[in-house]
Amino acid sequence: MIRVTRLNGTNFVLNCELIETVEATPDTVITTTNGKKLVVTEGVEEIVEKVIEYKGKILSYSNKL
Repeated sequence: MIRVTRLNGTNFVLNCELIETVEATPDTVITTTNGKKLVVTEGVEEIVEKVIEYKGKILSYSNKL
């Protein structure tokens, strides 16, 4: 799960496993696997970094088990 911000400034948590694409149009648009489009203030690279950080935490946790 990653925390992102809508254009109106509200935060929400997105299950990053559902992300299909992230595009800059110039706003950042996240398209989910179910076709929902979310416009967020974070840039494409920031979204990618958040996903990598999240997945790294998952792997790190599973290695401790």
